[in-house]
Amino acid sequence: MEKAILKSMEFSEKIKYRIMYMYSIAFILASFLFDSFDGIINGIVNIVMSPTLLLTDYLAIGGIGASLLNSGLLMLFTIFVAGRNDTLMNGPLIAAIFTVGGFAFFGKNIFNILGILLGVYIFSQIQKDHFTRYIIIAYFGTALSPVVSQVSFGMGFNRVPGMLLGVGIGILIGLILPPLASSFVRFHQGFNLYNIGFTAGVIGMIFMSVFRLSGYDHSLEQILVFKTNTYLLILLLLYFLSMILIGLVFSKKRWKEYLILMRSPGRLVTDFVTLHGFSVSLLNMGILGLLGVILVSILKAPLNGPIIGGIFTLVGFGAFGKHPLNAMPVMLGVIVSALFAGISLSSTGLMLTVLFATTLAPIAGHYGYLAGILAGFLHLSLVSNLGHLHGGMNLYNNGFSGGFIAAFLVPVFESYKKETDL
Repeated sequence: MEKAILKSMEFSEKIKYRIMYMYSIAFILASFLFDSFDGIINGIVNIVMSPTLLLTDYLAIGGIGASLLNSGLLMLFTIFVAGRNDTLMNGPLIAAIFTVGGFAFFGKNIFNILGILLGVYIFSQIQKDHFTRYIIIAYFGTALSPVVSQVSFGMGFNRVPGMLLGVGIGILIGLILPPLASSFVRFHQGFNLYNIGFTAGVIGMIFMSVFRLSGYDHSLEQILVFKTNTYLLILLLLYFLSMILIGLVFSKKRWKEYLILMRSPGRLVTDFVTLHGFSVSLLNMGILGLLGVILVSILKAPLNGPIIGGIFTLVGFGAFGKHPLNAMPVMLGVIVSALFAGISLSSTGLMLTVLFATTLAPIAGHYGYLAGILAGFLHLSLVSNLGHLHGGMNLYNNGFSGGFIAAFLVPVFESYKKETDL
């Protein structure tokens, strides 16, 4: 009877899409509160023509207005394409949409994602499959969009030939992503939520090796904003509070269902929307968003583009594997590791690792808090050493690191079979 009531309260696919459209349009409208139309257009041009390697903060090179517009447009586009292909608005799709929206603050833009999406679409046609089957891979695969931008604008080619070559390489990446992604998930056994991040790391490493062999290399530089804009902070707080409000109103304050959700280990593939409903998932997403903002504020890190991207990814995966009880132990492990190493807790790099290390949340969910803390501790030591391998061309560097950490820890934990429930 209780399950039947829950089911009757659930949103239809049309309403789910409308709510997601609402969140993308909110950023588009908000962009004009931060800058003039001309300023936003100039900012978008700067964003599109940037090589976008890690870490390139769009707030620094395009401004807040242009960054919000870029994020809103990319979310709007991904939702529209998913809808046109009759894709269910489930946990994986929501995670992908918010991840794209988050990284639209530091690495993804309306130009550099198109070639990769087209490549995955062509792959689906070659396989005679519907694009819906590969759309999640396509969206997460835009982790390699800096390859497109770097070839287009960072290698010294003339503008048009460079852009054509960049898009062509993006198509090539899209053609090889699906088979590799399905293969690499076995490497970490589903304990690394950013599976495409690991796949993209390997692909980026191969491309960067070829570039270096041909005589091209580049240094990694950080272009960042180091001060929090108060109005942007307020916007994000309202954004996440609205998720909590919608979740509570339409789930009839079903905290019991939310407590059931938080007992989930979160291992791939755990779709909270299918298992617990859209409204409860939205509640979890909003709570994770507030958790991210509060943590950033407590550690006195700047609310810049990369950190907003980290918070949005945390929020998106609130529909697909993450919740406070499996994410916080990993975060704590990173913080303990930073204190041990004498790394400033307010630095952008450390804050990013705290947020993105939650790719390993299933380890805490499956093996217990101490295992999660250990995973976070080791993750910080590894992630800083991997950027050189792909030359900053894989935006999901933490997903790359998370794959190795999970592959290292899970067999050890399994051998002792000391599983612990949350």
